[in-house]
Amino acid sequence: MTVSETESENRQSRAECVAEEALRPHAEHAFAGELAALAAVDDRPRPVRWRLSPWAVATYLLGGVLSDGTVITPKYVGPRRIVEVAVTTLATDRALLLLGVPGTAKTWVSEHLAAAVSGDSTLLVQGTAGTPEEAIRYGWNYAQLLAHGPSRDALVPSPVMRAMAQGMTARVEELTRIPADVQDTLITILSEKTLPIPELGAETQAVRGFNLIATANDRDRGVNELSSALRRRFNTVVLPLPATAEDEVDIVSRRVDQLGRSLDLPSVPDGMAEIHRVVTVFRELREGVTADGRTKLKSPSGTLSTAEAISVVTGGLALAAHFGDGVLRASDVAAGVLGSVVRDPAADRVIWQEYLETVVRERDGWKDFYRACREVSA
Repeated sequence: MTVSETESENRQSRAECVAEEALRPHAEHAFAGELAALAAVDDRPRPVRWRLSPWAVATYLLGGVLSDGTVITPKYVGPRRIVEVAVTTLATDRALLLLGVPGTAKTWVSEHLAAAVSGDSTLLVQGTAGTPEEAIRYGWNYAQLLAHGPSRDALVPSPVMRAMAQGMTARVEELTRIPADVQDTLITILSEKTLPIPELGAETQAVRGFNLIATANDRDRGVNELSSALRRRFNTVVLPLPATAEDEVDIVSRRVDQLGRSLDLPSVPDGMAEIHRVVTVFRELREGVTADGRTKLKSPSGTLSTAEAISVVTGGLALAAHFGDGVLRASDVAAGVLGSVVRDPAADRVIWQEYLETVVRERDGWKDFYRACREVSA
């Protein structure tokens, strides 16, 4: 074995140890077994530098049972066609824009797509109002720059630049939060597949396998709208909210179970009744009508997304584990529900009190939930 091979194995071993201790391992580490199983049985054509075929990538996201009996857990619960279109887009020269309201798993899907396609979900630019152009293009090591002037050694490549050079998948989160002039840095990258470096009279050209996944929030329209030139470079896929309460309960219970294992919290099955309640409350207030369609409701200012439901239930499990008997009860989730619903103390509190008195109070089997919510609302 050569020295370089030994160093490579040592780096991989260290990465695996870090992944085991990580609070939230990257997708490629958390689901390494499933990705390896898919690669072993995947005999379909793969685009250049893809770890899996498009069929296997879709199976990884949607779940299924492989020919060798390996069970692939669903990472996304939703229409299959949406996932197929997203995966197919990455196999073309168009970039992918995942659009949707908060909590529709845009970031989650983006991460798992990158993990399945490139085996690395970490080539990430997090969009904020302060994201500079260097985060998308490149920066400089100023000590090197001052000592020797512009050079390749002084250049600090961005995650996008590294993805271009290595033929991998880059990710840009919350694209519409980034200032418009910085967003447009992507136009040349996505249209010409090249990143000019005028200081060196050079460029970095994208090699085959490179593509980019961006996410954007429906609620952020008007913050930093994408220019028409940039939007044309993307194929937009809209991720909807879960179609049914059963789908949303499934998503919440799966994700809470994953988080609970990493945090040593009680198992989800003991608290399924409370998960159903949280999801029901969020869906009814979000849609402005009760599940039976008989009572119209006012909707609060918050999004009441699936992601927030996951947070409420996870917080409730922590309360049950550390200050209760380990079983998730109404009193454990009541404060979290109140915090999610009442974002505007004036208007939202009135809406919440009306919902409690007209819907929750009259619902069979919900007396404990009503009492717990009244207690924390007092």
